[in-house]
This record gives sequence, structure tokens and C-alpha cells, in this order.
Amino acid sequence: MAAANRLALEGGKKAVKTAAPAWPVVTDEDAAVVAEVVKSGKWSWLGPHEIAFCEEYAKFIGAKHCICLANGTVTIQCALQAVGVRPGDEVIAPGLTWVATIQAALDIGANVVMVDIDPETLCMDPAAARAAVTPRTKALLPVHLYGNMCDMDAILALAKERGLKVVEDVAHQHGSQWRGVGAGALGDAGSFSFQQSKVLTCGEGGAVTCNDDEVRRVVFGLKQVGWAPKPGVAAEPGKPPALEPANLYGHNYRITEMQAALLRRGLLRLEEQTKRREENAAYLAAGLAKMGGPLRAARRDARVTRQAYYCMHFVFDPAKAGLTRDEYCKALAAEGVPFGKPYAPVYRHPLLNLYHPTSPVPFRSCVPQAFHSLRLPNVERACEETAMLMGQTMLLGSRKLMDEILAAVDKVNRNLKRVRKALAAQQTA
Repeated sequence: MAAANRLALEGGKKAVKTAAPAWPVVTDEDAAVVAEVVKSGKWSWLGPHEIAFCEEYAKFIGAKHCICLANGTVTIQCALQAVGVRPGDEVIAPGLTWVATIQAALDIGANVVMVDIDPETLCMDPAAARAAVTPRTKALLPVHLYGNMCDMDAILALAKERGLKVVEDVAHQHGSQWRGVGAGALGDAGSFSFQQSKVLTCGEGGAVTCNDDEVRRVVFGLKQVGWAPKPGVAAEPGKPPALEPANLYGHNYRITEMQAALLRRGLLRLEEQTKRREENAAYLAAGLAKMGGPLRAARRDARVTRQAYYCMHFVFDPAKAGLTRDEYCKALAAEGVPFGKPYAPVYRHPLLNLYHPTSPVPFRSCVPQAFHSLRLPNVERACEETAMLMGQTMLLGSRKLMDEILAAVDKVNRNLKRVRKALAAQQTA
């Protein structure tokens, strides 16, 4: 057997030798800006970096307003409350998302109705959402997941037809565009996370974007201990708005000035990074299409005019491989390609026991779904059998790394029988 063809599972050399870039990106300039903030003594409460970032990010997204908050969970809470969701209202969300999407709605008293996904995008299936609408439904909570966007034409049409609000969960999509409009500026509000793994990060933090002055006012008051901008009083560029007590139930969900400084630095790099990820994703998709076999890139909707990638989504066909998705991933991991799997279905995620006494669900007299018996076929097939993910840092890699990834997939695809044999030997060893 030629050494180059020997599988890593058999003791051969890995196909991937080039390292992915480190994340997060850290430069001397980043450290210097944060040091300046520390020395200034202005660490929170609407500092100049927070004001500037909100202006810059709103412009980047194409929204009228941006409000920074402590994390990407409270952003969903505040956005939902600001568009009018109240205790007892129903919010429709996909059954595949990070647990915080669901918790945020539950924690403000809403009832969550989880629906199935489109297997190609892993995002909310508009037809499933339509079937779930009841007289109690107040809002749709579409999640632009991994490296895909929801069908926002269908989502927005449904919302308009039924008088519903739309809050986009945009934690994975900083910079994506649908028909030239930024994710987070399509619905009534958008919720972003700046947690460390995100493509725009300050370690933790989040933001709400919107185009409505009253939505902005309520979100601002909820996060700023009850202080909100005075209606009809425009702030000078670079200056904080004039504030007044908003007479609502405010919280302290503020971001810090150090975080805002890091976000401004990251935003300077984001467009170039997005372009690189898009180019590498297209290169991998074309390479896999030419290669054939059990793995392909998820098809990109032509209405997505710019795609940010928290992860790139691939579709695996177990029947073509004669292997399970997890076995296939193990063979590729041995070759140096770290494919991941999606989140577990929210309704049975090990980090979210919806019936634990710390959850609000057991104490509600009316819950529209029995989560413990819920079954969403597309969610479960994607989670257990077909969906594979590549993290955004790999997509920042060199063309050499992309070629090595394709070579690794080709190597495994050409030797599927030997992969099965090697895995069987490992199990019996």
C-alpha cells in the first residue's frame, strides 16, 4: 500500500498538516486600545467606544439603531419584550438552535412552540411555522443558524398576513444579507451575540438592532436600569442620548467600555474576514461537488447576497458511505479535519431540562407543547444522521488548508471499505 493512501486510522500520516488560524484574532493595537480604556477610568455607562460602536454597527447591518447589551441571551429577552411579547403569549421558534433562544422567551413568561426545520438550511421551516400559528401567537423567532439564513421572504409574509412580530436570532450571522438587506434589519428586531466563538467577539456581550424608535427606547430602558432616550430628542453623533426615567421594569444588562473597544477593532476586520470565509466555503463546495461521494456542502439560497459563516454546513448521506455520520467524522478527524455536529434538539438537550424545578415550565398551568414527547423529524435526522459542521476559524485558513481538507475527504471517500474495517478493528481491540 502506498504511504500516501494509508489511512490515518490505519497508522498513516494525516492528510491535513496546515494549522487553522488562531481565534480570537488579537493584535498589539487591540491590546493598546483596551489599555487606553482602562487608564481612562471610563469603564461602563455609555462610554465613547460604546456609543461609536453602536453607530458603526448599525451602519454595517443597515439598521437605524443598535443597542449593546451584556450577552446574546438578554438581547433576545429584551427584543421580544420591546416588540410586545407578554406573559402567556406564544412565540414560535425552531427545534434546532442553541438553548438560550428558547430560555430567553420562557424567562419573560412567553410560551414557546418549537417547530421543524428545513433540512437544507437547518433553519425554521416556514410551512411548519404557519401550521403552528394560533390566536395566542405573538411573534416568530427565526434563527439564522450556522452558515445559513432562514427563508425571510416566507417568514415576513407570514408575519404580515397574521399580524405577528419577527425577532431574528442573528447570533451566527454578523454581516449576512438577504436580498441586500442585513440580517438583523429584516424583522422588527435582531439579536446578536458577541461571545468568544462568534465571528465578531469581545468575549461576551450582545446587541439588538432595529428600525423602530420605540423598540429602541424600550430595549435601551430594559438594559440601562430604566433610563431611556427622550422621545424626539436626537443625539449628536458620537455623543450619548439625552436620557429620562422610562417608567418600565429596567435591568442592568450593560456592556463594558473595554468590550465595546474590542468590538470596534473586530468590526474593522469583519468584512475582509467574511469575504475570505465566503471564498473558502465556495471553494470547498465546488471541490466536493466535483468529487462526488457521501458529503456535499449545503446549497446556498440565491437570495442570500452575503453569507457570514459561524460554521459551514455540510450534508452527509449515510447510504452512500455505508457508515454512520459519526463514523465518517471519526475517519476525517484522524486525517486532521475537525468536523462537528449540530446542537442536540432543544427539547431534549442535556443542558436544558425543561421540566427541572428551576425551569418555569413545570409551574405553568398551560403549556402548548409536551416537550418530553415532542418529535420533529427533520431536526432529529439532521442532529443524529446527516448534518456536519466546520467552524469559522477553518474557513479563515489558507488555500493550502482548503486543498488539504479536500484531499482528506477524497482519501476517506476512496477507502470507505478500509475505514469500516479500521473502525471495526478499533472496537474489538
